[in-house]
Amino acid sequence: MPAPARQSATRDRVSGPRSRVSLLRAALLRRARRLLGRSGTPGWTVAVPVIALVAGLMFAVSSRTANGSDLRSASAEVKQVIHDRARENQQLEQQRGVLAAQVKTLSDNLAEHDASTDALAAQTAQAEAAAGLTEVHGPAVRVTLTDAPLGPDGELPPGARPDDVVIHQSDVQGVVNAMWAAGAEAVMIQDKRLIMTSAVRCVGNTLLLGGRVYSPPFVIVGLGDQDAIEQALKKAPGVQLFLDAVQAFGLGYDVERRADVTFPAYTGGLGVSHAKATG
Repeated sequence: MPAPARQSATRDRVSGPRSRVSLLRAALLRRARRLLGRSGTPGWTVAVPVIALVAGLMFAVSSRTANGSDLRSASAEVKQVIHDRARENQQLEQQRGVLAAQVKTLSDNLAEHDASTDALAAQTAQAEAAAGLTEVHGPAVRVTLTDAPLGPDGELPPGARPDDVVIHQSDVQGVVNAMWAAGAEAVMIQDKRLIMTSAVRCVGNTLLLGGRVYSPPFVIVGLGDQDAIEQALKKAPGVQLFLDAVQAFGLGYDVERRADVTFPAYTGGLGVSHAKATG
């Protein structure tokens, strides 16, 4: 396997550390200026609605930050409950694996003596592959997100707040969305395969995914056209905002190619609690 090519984050310089809200505000203002610069209509005709939109977004972000959110809960009790549930989920997942193996054995035995069952098994295999329920492998792009390093005594970078130096749900989701948009055949976070209905949640400085808790650094891998995935990462707005924070606060962002990565089959719930036959 060739040595991975490491891509460092290159962005316009940010004049001094600023909060994530400030970085988002700056990005929105840059967008507004670009829209005004491209317009051939009188300035205020375009400026008024654009400024109103930017102001509304800024107020929404400021309000969300002031009131807090469930992305970075500081409650020790909530974290303990989540860890307890994660252990229970892991035990149930192991039981599900045992039962699934028994069902497969019984189905294979039945298919040997029943042509209709054999045909149904073939259709099921095709559907499972499309849904991410089978193992796949191939060339991939790996992205690693890391929290910013603190000082010797745990001090923050100058001008930074605790929320500015950690990975957020939106950072992880921005990378995942870019990979899907690039046509990735499969996406994986840490050792967990994702499907289109997978939800990514942050609790404190940990990631909650499929009933399990993961700590940073967060590794996100997309299987597919490596050029397309890298281009999508460069253009994705969510990734660009994170790269601003990389420059301002020292968070980590590494992109590397992998010649061949094996993705396990997705083993979590499919989001369907019940079904009803019609017609």
